[in-house]
Amino acid sequence: MQRADIQAKVIDIIAHILKVSKDDIKEESTLESLGADSLNRVEFVMELEETFGLEVNDEEAEKLTTVKETIDYI
Repeated sequence: MQRADIQAKVIDIIAHILKVSKDDIKEESTLESLGADSLNRVEFVMELEETFGLEVNDEEAEKLTTVKETIDYI
């Protein structure tokens, strides 16, 4: 999967969960700056796991603070 495809899917997930415009989501955006609380972060990680077919442990999930970090991780 190409990086652009991963980026598009990650942005779609964030926009859906946080109910924000895709235009407001930049690679340097943090989930918190976009309005995520702890429940949103759990939902985000679960959606990443389902969408990309991977397993993210709690320690790794805590490191995914920006959109770019998430894309790079995947």
